[in-house]
Amino acid sequence: MIFGVGTDICDVRRIAATFARRGERFAERVLGPHEIDVFRARRAKVEARGISYLATRFSAKEAFSKAIGLGMRAPMTWRDCEVVKAPSGKPQIRLHGALAAWFEARHLQAHVSVSDETDYAASFVVVECIAPKETP
Repeated sequence: MIFGVGTDICDVRRIAATFARRGERFAERVLGPHEIDVFRARRAKVEARGISYLATRFSAKEAFSKAIGLGMRAPMTWRDCEVVKAPSGKPQIRLHGALAAWFEARHLQAHVSVSDETDYAASFVVVECIAPKETP
């Protein structure tokens, strides 16, 4: 059963301008521990790739917060929600802390899609209720 759906579109130029003003502090506020490492590696190679990565993660977290119906309020936080790649390359949501506990207690599962072009990043998230696992 679908619990919620969220979508977001983000102007990459706006993210670039915010990063130019606030620098690394902006990325550290938005990105989780794994994401910040990926961001720094991509940015070190090509500045625009790092900024696009930051924009897609920003967009995906906005879409996720809409899908779970909380917006950006506790237990939803920027850093406790990460968008990581599965070995196949498929994006996945990885949660931490109180947000992970909140999500698990409701038996939820998230599906995320991210896309970006030169000027825009877009994300779509579907959150579904799953049957709780039976204990033996």
